[in-house]
Amino acid sequence: MIRILEVVNDMHRAGLETMLMNYYRNIDRDQIQFDFLTHRPYDSDYDQEIRSLGGKIYHAPRLYPQNYPAYFKYMKRFFEDHPEYKIIHSHIDAMSYLPLKAAKKAGVPIRIAHSHNTSIDKDFKFPLKVYFKHQIPKVANYYAACGQAAGEFLFPGKNFKFIPNAIEPDKFLFNERTRKEYRTKMGFTDKNLVIGHVGRLSYQKNHKFLIKIFDEVHKKEPNARLVLVGVGEKEKAIRKQVRELHLNKYVQFLGDRSDVANLYQAFDVFVMPSLFEGIPVVGIETQFSGLPCVFSNNVPSEVQFTSMCNFLSLKDGLDAWINKIISLKNASRKVMKNSELYNSVYNIQYAYSILQNYYMNLYRKLK
Repeated sequence: MIRILEVVNDMHRAGLETMLMNYYRNIDRDQIQFDFLTHRPYDSDYDQEIRSLGGKIYHAPRLYPQNYPAYFKYMKRFFEDHPEYKIIHSHIDAMSYLPLKAAKKAGVPIRIAHSHNTSIDKDFKFPLKVYFKHQIPKVANYYAACGQAAGEFLFPGKNFKFIPNAIEPDKFLFNERTRKEYRTKMGFTDKNLVIGHVGRLSYQKNHKFLIKIFDEVHKKEPNARLVLVGVGEKEKAIRKQVRELHLNKYVQFLGDRSDVANLYQAFDVFVMPSLFEGIPVVGIETQFSGLPCVFSNNVPSEVQFTSMCNFLSLKDGLDAWINKIISLKNASRKVMKNSELYNSVYNIQYAYSILQNYYMNLYRKLK
């Protein structure tokens, strides 16, 4: 059995983490086992399931600059204690430089950097991340990405392996009964235009613009409602903006949810005005659920594999967004179960073999 060390921040219920779990559930675990090196001291949403599938979870120090000496000390000891890891696969974008540098120093032969985005968060580590981005080729010897744009961003001029952000489609197919049940549970009637968003409450997802859009939609459509699913560092600022616009009664903050597939059924339109994205997993899930989507054109068009997608520029102005959203309010929902959809590269029943074969082929190179 090959044990792969998957490097993440944590294994909470978010796009990247959910994608990894989709692969983990479907690969042949008699041949390949995932273990997870996290950078948070706490247990995460998927930890129990990981352990039930035979995986191990390790907690490294957080990747704060002041922790770097302790981090490299921990990693040195970690690889001394765990010589079984011949493949390390890091999913933390530019920050992958740090675990891959430690892995290279420890002699780990296969070091994969994986790009999941097309830009860098402008947080306090932004200058370091820009530096680390340019240093990745010094420590990685293989590259992977969720899409063309993401790969070209983090690894310009490099060849990289496309690993699709695949999902388990049967969980997301439209169900009229579930739609009625969830809309009733959430206090919605047929008169409500329900706009949904699923994503971390962060700079990248551009909730400030989303709230502005909804404010104007609500003026034209008083029965409109906005549902925000997710948690994050911008939650306080987003709630403040909602209060200041007197939208408290019309915006629901649902936090972290395990029933996102059912929530999609209750929505009428999914809106994602992101500042940057790789290939958002939620963009795949919504299409399988037959939900009309409005994305910013910062979301790579590679995400589109149905007619449900609409792309607008953030420079188009509020009116373009408002009109597009309102135009979709009566769009019919249908069960998206057809051969074209099921043969999509985003169907995990097909895609798992891409990652499985990738690992197996890399491991053979060691012999």
